[in-house]
Amino acid sequence: MPWNNQGGGGPWKPNPGGPWGQGGSSGGQNGPNLEEVLRNLQDRIGGFGGGSGFKWAPLLVLLALGVWALSGFYTVQPNEIGLNMIFGRYIGKTASGLNYNWPYPIGAVEKLRVTDRNTISVGFVLSNDPRGAGQTRVDRSEESLMLTGDENIADVKFVVIWQIDPQKPEDFAFNVRNPVLTVKAVAESAMREVVGRTEIQRILTAERKVIEPAVQDLMQKVLDDYKTGVKIIQVQLQSVDPPEQVIAAFRDVTAAQQDQDRLRNEAEAYANRVVPEARGQAAQISQQAQAYKEQTVAEAKGQAGRFSQVYEQYKKAPDVTRERLYLETMERVFGSMNKVIIDQSAGGQGVVPYLPLGALDTPSRPPAAPAQSSQQGGAR
Repeated sequence: MPWNNQGGGGPWKPNPGGPWGQGGSSGGQNGPNLEEVLRNLQDRIGGFGGGSGFKWAPLLVLLALGVWALSGFYTVQPNEIGLNMIFGRYIGKTASGLNYNWPYPIGAVEKLRVTDRNTISVGFVLSNDPRGAGQTRVDRSEESLMLTGDENIADVKFVVIWQIDPQKPEDFAFNVRNPVLTVKAVAESAMREVVGRTEIQRILTAERKVIEPAVQDLMQKVLDDYKTGVKIIQVQLQSVDPPEQVIAAFRDVTAAQQDQDRLRNEAEAYANRVVPEARGQAAQISQQAQAYKEQTVAEAKGQAGRFSQVYEQYKKAPDVTRERLYLETMERVFGSMNKVIIDQSAGGQGVVPYLPLGALDTPSRPPAAPAQSSQQGGAR
């Protein structure tokens, strides 16, 4: 029979070669039993607790919770500020050092570099030279061409240096979707407003140092109104030129303006040198005149006082005073002159010889002192 060609059994006997290997489905010695496998696995798991079931399961859960809780520690670098969030809601900021927040998925931390300075270029971009020659500047006229207050066009290229405000980093993180584009748009808008209030000639010459702080202040005001958490450090003008078609004419105007300023400075320097000298000379003349006035007045007062004194003496002794005045006058007139004495008295012989002993004695003494006496005697 075909079902007995492997050595017996017949159709009602179990097949010695079942699906679990050798042996029949009744679980012979070589065939595994599924129930026994599950029972053995359960026994092994319970064996960890010495036959006490799942005794170590709570400890494993606590260990997993501890590892999860410790994962909430994080480090903030000196140039960073950490922003703590719980379920996506901002709860506070942390300084540099080791800090803690609820770990994921409950909490999250965002670190911002608040001391790093960022640069934004308006009117041009710097790109790497494919030939390896460094960076090349690519102009963007749609950003740099601006209308001035006198309806001219100026090509303004500038750089904005900014950083995250350390006092308000949460505004930077949560209030602005793209801070870089926002700062660039505000910078371009502020520069156009300031340039639109200024004449082109002043922009090209004297007002360049005034534009930078004006744009910086205006940018800071707008960004503060937007609550962006951005702090503007500096605005630097790279170049301010007229359009390329008329740049030569504007350069001539600028050169003429510089020559005018130079000549004005030279004239002011000459005036600063001459005017003080003239004022000094005028003050000297005025002081000399004042001194001469005071001297003349003093001499006049002295002579008036002397005359008053003489007059008082004259009233007391007119003859003696008159004689004294006569002698003093003659002494003053003839004291320094060469004299010839003539005796006209009775029996006189005409010219009277005399010897000026004073001149021989001391040159400093007035000469002809004896002659005065002789003269006085001859006159009498």
